[in-house]
Amino acid sequence: MLDSDLLSPDRILAGVRINSKKRLLELISVTLAKKNKDLSSREIFESLCAREHLGSTGLGEGVAIPHGRISGTDSVEALFLRLPKPLPFDAEDGKPVDLLFALTMPEICTEDHTKLLASIAERFSDQALLAQLRDAADANEIWQLLSGPHP
Repeated sequence: MLDSDLLSPDRILAGVRINSKKRLLELISVTLAKKNKDLSSREIFESLCAREHLGSTGLGEGVAIPHGRISGTDSVEALFLRLPKPLPFDAEDGKPVDLLFALTMPEICTEDHTKLLASIAERFSDQALLAQLRDAADANEIWQLLSGPHP
């Protein structure tokens, strides 16, 4: 189960058509900055890119968790995206990505933030859930799947 403060139907974008990883990170940055006026889309974008330069956040099986640390905030912001056409993402398994859980976190990473990332990664290792997310009709159905209990 994911905290409803972290993800809600208005933070789920299903059917996003995008043609490059850079454009995807830009879309994530602009969308998250619109959701929280204290955040700068430029800072989010730079943080996401810096993290990707360390190594791809693609987990494999078409899933990625792009994330970055932002100075001057103590909140975590999230966005879930489903792409109708998978996008190359430099994942270890070489598979393109169509499901993304994007996060911004405070610059000072706490144990809670590390646990959150691990929890999301674990949740997205469930093949049945991935299939359901790919088949979901809309953002509300995706939200129901993500906010429900995790087996």
